[in-house]
Amino acid sequence: MSDNVKKLVGKVFKEIADGIETGQFGKKVRVGITTLGSEHGIDNIVRGAEMAQNTNSSLEVVLIGPKVETNLEVIEANTEEEAHKKMEELLDNKEIDSAVTMHYNFPIGVSTVGKVITPGLGKEMYIATTTGTSSPHRVEAMIKNGLYGVITAKAMGNDNPTVGILNVDGARQVERALKELNDNGYEINFTESIRKDGGSVMRGNDLLSGTPDVMITDTLTGNLLMKILSSYTTGGSYEAMGYGYGPGVGEGYDRVILILSRASGTPVVANAIKYAAELAKGDLLDVAKEEFKKAKGAKLDEILKGINKENKKMDKKSDEDITPPPKEVVTGSISGIDIMELEDAVRVLWKNGIYAETGMGCTGPIVMVNEDKLDNAKNVLSNVGYVAKESEPC
Repeated sequence: MSDNVKKLVGKVFKEIADGIETGQFGKKVRVGITTLGSEHGIDNIVRGAEMAQNTNSSLEVVLIGPKVETNLEVIEANTEEEAHKKMEELLDNKEIDSAVTMHYNFPIGVSTVGKVITPGLGKEMYIATTTGTSSPHRVEAMIKNGLYGVITAKAMGNDNPTVGILNVDGARQVERALKELNDNGYEINFTESIRKDGGSVMRGNDLLSGTPDVMITDTLTGNLLMKILSSYTTGGSYEAMGYGYGPGVGEGYDRVILILSRASGTPVVANAIKYAAELAKGDLLDVAKEEFKKAKGAKLDEILKGINKENKKMDKKSDEDITPPPKEVVTGSISGIDIMELEDAVRVLWKNGIYAETGMGCTGPIVMVNEDKLDNAKNVLSNVGYVAKESEPC
């Protein structure tokens, strides 16, 4: 009998024995975790791994790192580089279904979707995204981040996750792009802020209470939020809450690898392993393929190309000599314009004979015009892409 056959027979008998003992038959989800690199030591990772397996009979955790005293399976590796190589081999050979690690470099186009427990109402919320880079261009990256967050939530069993966009630079451009994607047939379940003004652009209040299932932001902000929401009860050196920085998601990416911070404590380690197991059971990679296909069918690529100002808006060289029309009383306001585009939006209106000024409302930047010219001004700005077109009533 060959060694491979012996291994297979042994594995089958082990599964039968485990099934008799636990009452649960069938293949267990195998999650690998690298043990080197934690600021709290290898024992911190091992304890979290043992905690995860001891509380989930359908899970089998595989440690990848130096030999340690444990009942868990250990694949020996003595450096972080060696551990990552072993982890990738195990994934590619289907010997583990997903993996958790620290300080791992994803290719550009792949970023991670973290999962936190919000302090306001104790709700679970996905932060899209938290490490990696979806695109070198900020707004394009955030649009992709939103898609990555939806993919992750769906793989976790939420078929129609609510989506909100954190009020950071570029939020309004992201909102317009995602609404266009939605209008083209890729359904996005936009949520409403808990604040009186509503809207799908989220305030800090929404972040704390967990208004959306998926909170879209840029990766650097998302990384900061993960650190704060994971360790605000401990002073920062020990991340005690949440599920870690999540899986790397990107078009064509074919491994389920989740990220932990080096500051992640035992409870987060255990939760990250459970998160990895659920994503494997939920077929994250298959969900991603299907969602990318649907998004592309709704003209995702065209929308991403269209966010380039040079393609959509007037050439700045041609508007250098624009002078404002005669000054008017401006009591009408137009919101939904990204702060980085505010001055350009005003100049577009000037070019079209409408006097306008910039301002800042309670929900963000606004353009102010005369009340009598408000509808005309909105039409001008929507036609060149500074504000979203009004949807037809249902």
